[in-house]
Amino acid sequence: MNILIIQPKLEKKIEQLKVELEKNPTIDIVIFPEGYLNENVEEACELARKYNTILICGYRRLNENPKDRAIIINRQGHIILDRVKYSCTAFIIEEGLKMGHILCDELIVQGIKVEKGNLDKDIDLIIHPIGVGMFSKAQFEEWITEAKKIAIEHKTMIIGTSHADGSYRNSSISIPIAYCFNPNGSAVFIAEDDVRTRMLNVDTKEVTFSIL
Repeated sequence: MNILIIQPKLEKKIEQLKVELEKNPTIDIVIFPEGYLNENVEEACELARKYNTILICGYRRLNENPKDRAIIINRQGHIILDRVKYSCTAFIIEEGLKMGHILCDELIVQGIKVEKGNLDKDIDLIIHPIGVGMFSKAQFEEWITEAKKIAIEHKTMIIGTSHADGSYRNSSISIPIAYCFNPNGSAVFIAEDDVRTRMLNVDTKEVTFSIL
């Protein structure tokens, strides 16, 4: 299975996603940041169906509160996970993979949040769409360290990615972040201020860069 990890810039439409899908038609899963879709969910469902690709990210219902939600769209263009931020972590099985989905600062605020006694076992993958970049080197290290802990604790691969731009509460610093850890905590890659699109072969753990 091949996973594409992208770090697009913030935009009202989803043109960068379209470009990546056109360039990489054989990809199985695309992971992209929290909020990138905005309210373009219907179009994203059409793209998932057109390119036969699973899309995993976060989106916003701008007229609701809370507005941020986790979403997974399958190859058929059907929404198979839709969860409001800060609720319990949701797990789904798709194409033989048991996947969990956490959004942005849920990593720090609540980690993997489940009702007592209901922790899912044998998790294959945790996806972590992040909003904007880190506002300091210390925050970057904190989030990387916490992601590694989750990988080890739950014996699962975890992948995170942020936007290439934007800042938290108008901070003058924004460090784009992307990472992937193996279930034993070893790093497949850690990207600090490097927004190149990455392709990960889940079986071989080989990482290649998308052709511009």
